[in-house]
Amino acid sequence: MLRNLLPESLFPRKLPAAADRRLRLAQARAEEAVIRAHVDNALMFVDTLAEDLSFDRAIETYIRTMGIPEPLASVVATRTLVVLGQDLVPYRRRGRDQETAGDEDGASSRPRLRLNDAVEARQRAMRRA
Repeated sequence: MLRNLLPESLFPRKLPAAADRRLRLAQARAEEAVIRAHVDNALMFVDTLAEDLSFDRAIETYIRTMGIPEPLASVVATRTLVVLGQDLVPYRRRGRDQETAGDEDGASSRPRLRLNDAVEARQRAMRRA
């Protein structure tokens, strides 16, 4: 009976390719707007509960209270932490010329990276043996 009322020719199940692309773009924009709204609200939770909870607990409380499902919850938590991190830990860009500048830009105040120290120590020990 419903087939007569809603024939397939009027409401095709598959959209044309151009319409499908526009639909996916609109969906992506809508999902991004939802994420931004959740991040703004989570930041408000962090600010409001700052005296009572740490920022990570406040974010968890927001996600639990709002009942945000897991794939979206991880995105909201990560993006909220990124916004908080921008305020607390400023991002510094360093180009290759700044890295080689040394003491001119205050690089001596930063700790020396010791990524290869363990390898070099093993190589020295093997040479001695």
